[in-house]
Amino acid sequence: MRRAVLCGYYGMGNGGDEALLATLLQMLPQDIQPLVLSASPKVTENLHHVEASDRYSVFGLINAFKQSDLFIWGGGSLMQDATSARNPIYYGGLMGLAQGMGLQTVAWAQGVGPLKSGLSKWITKRAFQGCQAVSVRDHRSAELLADWQIKSMIAPDPVWALESILVDMYCDVDVPIVAVVLRAHPALTSCRLATITEALKNLQAQTNAYILLVPFQPSQDKAIAQAIYDSLNDKFPKHSQIIIQKDPRKLKGIFQGVDLAIAMRLHGVIMAASEGCQCSAISYDPKVSYLMEELDLSGWQLESLPDDAQSITDVWIKDLESKDKAITYRINQFKQQAFIHKKILN
Repeated sequence: MRRAVLCGYYGMGNGGDEALLATLLQMLPQDIQPLVLSASPKVTENLHHVEASDRYSVFGLINAFKQSDLFIWGGGSLMQDATSARNPIYYGGLMGLAQGMGLQTVAWAQGVGPLKSGLSKWITKRAFQGCQAVSVRDHRSAELLADWQIKSMIAPDPVWALESILVDMYCDVDVPIVAVVLRAHPALTSCRLATITEALKNLQAQTNAYILLVPFQPSQDKAIAQAIYDSLNDKFPKHSQIIIQKDPRKLKGIFQGVDLAIAMRLHGVIMAASEGCQCSAISYDPKVSYLMEELDLSGWQLESLPDDAQSITDVWIKDLESKDKAITYRINQFKQQAFIHKKILN
């Protein structure tokens, strides 16, 4: 039995990253015993039924590495400095420590960049150069690594392949169901949030839609969901709700009964689309924009969101009325191709 340290943005209460961990555990060979580095080890152990250790404990990290054979890094956008310049230093430092202590190292399902500073680029290049195997989740990441003469295997985000658990909560609802997955972001100003809220009110008035507000990271997103819910509830009482689901398989399963998902978060789009839900995206990040392009989804760049709420509503109504079979075929391809990430774990 080999022992592997799993490193990612785990234990932070982010549904997308917990879904990545759940998928990694789903794909992990049976002869590997995992130890997850987590910001909340007890939460991770209870949620994923796996051993976990404090990601901030230097003693704990060194002890974990001493007892392990493998270090698996990912998935997700760990090596980027758009949200924090500390990310490449922390994750690159762990990769360097693992390599220095003689562990086999794997970069799994990575999204590389954006990298703005020269230091971030240097750390990232050195970290990937020392890996025995690398898989990435988009072509731009593969191209960046190729520029550094680093070979990688490319496949869609592994969450496409995550096994979902059905959340049966729509049996008494005979109207269109619309899920909304927004996140806190500097570009989501109060004016833009008011426009989105007004567009959702229009959508309810014109289609009688039932609105599900799904904060993927409640510590950051719940306040936004609550503000929308309060506004909608004034006009359409008991015709919307906030759903907080910590289990990533059940979080994905929510979308099985949804007709349209309006999502900012990447894994909100992925979970919804993979469960057969029509999607419209509001992009705050290149990774969301790339997926919009690949699936030809409706939507907007957040900073270019229209001021006219009705024009937004019109797009969503059109989405509710259509179901693109070509997109369905592409989504099925993504779900199958996502298992390519499993190959490097063998």
